Amino acid sequence: MNRTTEPNAISLSKAFFVEVVRPAMAKVCPAVLDAAACGRFGWGSECFGMDDAISRDHHWGPRIDLLLPEDVFRETPESVWRAVSEHFPDQFQGFALEPGHVGGAGLAPESMDNFLLRTIGRTDAPATDADWLDIPEEDIPHVTNGEVWHDGVGDFSRVRAVLDAYYPDTVWRRRLAHWCRYASGMGLYSLHRALLRENRPYAWTTMARTLKLTLELAFLLNRRYFPYDKWLYPTFRTLPELAPAMLPLVDEVSEEDTPWGRRLELFEAMHDLIDERMVELGLVRPHPRFKRSDTSGYRLLEWCYYDLLRDLPEDTYPLVPLTEQKFMEQWVVAYVAGLDDDTWRHLLCLEPEED
Repeated sequence: MNRTTEPNAISLSKAFFVEVVRPAMAKVCPAVLDAAACGRFGWGSECFGMDDAISRDHHWGPRIDLLLPEDVFRETPESVWRAVSEHFPDQFQGFALEPGHVGGAGLAPESMDNFLLRTIGRTDAPATDADWLDIPEEDIPHVTNGEVWHDGVGDFSRVRAVLDAYYPDTVWRRRLAHWCRYASGMGLYSLHRALLRENRPYAWTTMARTLKLTLELAFLLNRRYFPYDKWLYPTFRTLPELAPAMLPLVDEVSEEDTPWGRRLELFEAMHDLIDERMVELGLVRPHPRFKRSDTSGYRLLEWCYYDLLRDLPEDTYPLVPLTEQKFMEQWVVAYVAGLDDDTWRHLLCLEPEED
């Protein structure tokens, strides 16, 4: 796709909102418009500004994500949305209107409570350390990404602003500690042991886990939320700290023909960089350089985990960060179960082979 001549989904949807959706709602249901937050945000490459020609096979075209207070959404009859959609063309700027995960083509209305529950698992911004730690980090960008062009009540913009301000310091340190332990103990240590035992299937799975957790640590040390892993590497490349030094190591460790012994060295070098950055920031005390153990490998980041715990309040110890997209899955299972065969096949781009 030539990005100089072809629109991306956000710019296309913004024009669709300004030219079609807002005037239609102002005519049909002005009070609903006054209560709504409208934009393009949530799931999909387009919400991260990373859509391309490949993105266009599902959930891509002109669409407005519209959030309403729970009571307004509940009291707005389906006939209102049908009346609004009567003002929509079949296509906009040559692109078919796109159905969203909720609602009809071109417009996806839902309650703000619903949207927040399936992303951050709560109906308002987090207030306590426990609230923050019970949110899957990779789902926070689904609330803060994209663009909002209209927010009549302002509640959605307020939640976005709280999340955009990033973690409170204690939460940040607790998450850093957790990721250090997992990137080392469940990552590099496990990879080293898998290779010693010549367990290649486990070596491949733990190598991928080590890489994912290591990149996520770089995001934490840049004080930026990491996205779900589909977009982890492309966004990692944009980080101002650590990424410039780590990128050649990441690229080499990912090459198919990189020897396993070299992969261990590359991960160790990445973990050295992460450790050095934490020492620089005063998160970890200066310490002597450690060497690799023949049987346990290089468990440097688990030393950092221990040191990070020293400055954490003890009441944060039991608060384990949620690391799975639990709330999204709770929503997805109901969404998929409610589709018909043809709709689901279309979304999956699964067409029957011809005899």
